[in-house]
Amino acid sequence: MKGSVLQDCRGVQVFEGLKNLKELKEKVEGLAGEHGDKISAGLEKAGEFIDERTGGKHGDKIDTAVDKAQDYLGKLGEKKS
Repeated sequence: MKGSVLQDCRGVQVFEGLKNLKELKEKVEGLAGEHGDKISAGLEKAGEFIDERTGGKHGDKIDTAVDKAQDYLGKLGEKKS
């Protein structure tokens, strides 16, 4: 498999990728902790917009998705607090 990802993923390259993912995760947790209320309000507003655009046909599913996203956001924010 010449030139494949598997061939290129050795040693330092793999660890650098994991380090970058860890830094990204920490950044997201920090943002969720600092701005969770604003993000949550944005999720609510987006849910209302989508519900309006779909004529309320999928309101229950949209509400569930928004609630789950807000719960996850809260958990991310707690990790950095």
